[in-house]
Parts: sequence; structure tokens; C-alpha cells
Amino acid sequence: MAKAEKTNVMRLLDSKKIAYTMHFYGDTDAVSGTEVAAVLGEAPEKVFKTLVTVGRSKQHYVFIIPVEEELDLKKAAAACGEKNIEMIKAKELLPLTGYIHGGCSPVGMKKQFPTFMDESALLLDTVCVSAGKIGCQVELSPDVLSEMITLRFAELT
Repeated sequence: MAKAEKTNVMRLLDSKKIAYTMHFYGDTDAVSGTEVAAVLGEAPEKVFKTLVTVGRSKQHYVFIIPVEEELDLKKAAAACGEKNIEMIKAKELLPLTGYIHGGCSPVGMKKQFPTFMDESALLLDTVCVSAGKIGCQVELSPDVLSEMITLRFAELT
């Protein structure tokens, strides 16, 4: 990506005058979150992935966790008050959120779902999350992110 264009996520952050740093990594084969962290030169615990789930109630929930971690479905269900939750199917992601797998951002989804971030983010000055497309991340403070979207912090991994 020579001159990268701003994503909708960046335009939304700009419209709210929220400070962030852009990171582009388009000229790489990095696919996993851990590889993305390495390409960005960031510690994996600072780079977060966005996961979309559905509860027994049919309500959808978004979870933001460090890329090297696995979402603990029991802890996630407890955080959102469901008996159990499961990951949505990959084919459901785009119609539900407007984002593709690998480029799902917690900011700017078609609909705002209850969103939870792993409490480990509170120990960091800034975190990186997808900017809404593969090859692009935004770095911002967890506090600032929680101004943009309704966010609850919980133990999720």
C-alpha cells in the first residue's frame, strides 16, 4: 500500500475528533494477528482482534481480545449474562457487521452490539484494533475507544 486511503473507521474517529495513529501493513503476507503484530513492530498483547458471537438469546456480542489469546466462551457468556455463546459463522460476518474476516473493527459496524474488551487492555496506554480492512490498524487508548463505542471491560481469556 503506497499511499493508503482512510477507512470508514478512520473517518468516524476523525468526525468525533478522536486521536489515533494509523498503521498500514498492506505489502505483506501477514494473516494471523501474531504476524500482524510482528509486522507492526508491536507486542502481541497490544494488538487486539475483534470477534463476533451469538448468545442463546440470539443477541449478538462483540469481544475484543489480544491476538495471541483465545476467547474463553464461558467467561464471555458470563460477561454478557448469557447461559452460553458461540462464534458466528464466517459467512454471517459481512452481512451482520459490514466487515470481512480479518478486517473486522469494533468501530463502525452496521449495528452497535454489546461490546466487551479484555481487561488486559486497561494496563496499556494504547491498543491496536482493525481499521475496518485487512492491512490497516488504528492505535488508540482503550479509554478513547470506549468514548467511541459503548465498551465494557471483563476477563475474557
